[in-house]
Amino acid sequence: MDCFVVSCSRRKTYRVGRHHALWLSTALICCSLTASAQQITQRGDTSASFSARATHLLGFANARNNSTGTLSVQDDSLQFQQNGKPGATVKIALVRDVFLGAESKQVGGLPMTLGKTAVPFGGGRVVSLFAHEKYDTLSLEYVDDDGGIHGAIFQLKKGQAELVKNALVAQGVTISSHQDQLTKESATEVRHENK
Repeated sequence: MDCFVVSCSRRKTYRVGRHHALWLSTALICCSLTASAQQITQRGDTSASFSARATHLLGFANARNNSTGTLSVQDDSLQFQQNGKPGATVKIALVRDVFLGAESKQVGGLPMTLGKTAVPFGGGRVVSLFAHEKYDTLSLEYVDDDGGIHGAIFQLKKGQAELVKNALVAQGVTISSHQDQLTKESATEVRHENK
C-alpha cells in the first residue's frame, strides 16, 4: 500500500503511507459532509413560501385533470399553476382538512413488461420489485366562496406531501385528529394479530 509520489520538479520523492492516506480520506469526507450540511441549512432559511412539482389528479377548479404543474403555498393561498397558464387558487383559511397517502406505480411501460417476460427462470418477478416508483398523494378538503365543500387530489414525489402539509399547518390549517385515531386503531389491530 506504500506509494511513492514524485513532485513536479522531479527532484524529490515522497513516501505516502497508510496512515497518511487514512488521514487524508477522513479529512476529505469531513469536509464534504460539512459542505452539504451548509447547503441544506441555506435552503431551509430561504423558504418563506413553499412550492413543489405536482400532478393535479382532480378537484381544483380551472385546472385540467392529470395535469402537471407547480403546487405552491404563498402568503395566504394554495396555488396550482400549470406551465404558462393562470393558476387555480384556494385561500388557506378555506382549507378544512389535509390527508396524506403513499402509493406506488410500475414504471417502464411496455419495454419493461417485455423485458420481464424475457428474463429466464422467473427472474421477471425480481425485476418487478425494482420497477416501482413510490409517490405521495395529497388530498385537500376545502370550502368555496359559496359554502360548498370540495376536494382536490395531488400526486407528488415521495416526501413532498408531508412538506406541503407542514407548510399549510404553519399557515394556520387545522388538521382533524381522525388520522391519528386511524393509526392508533391499526396499531392495536396489529398487536392483537400478533398474539
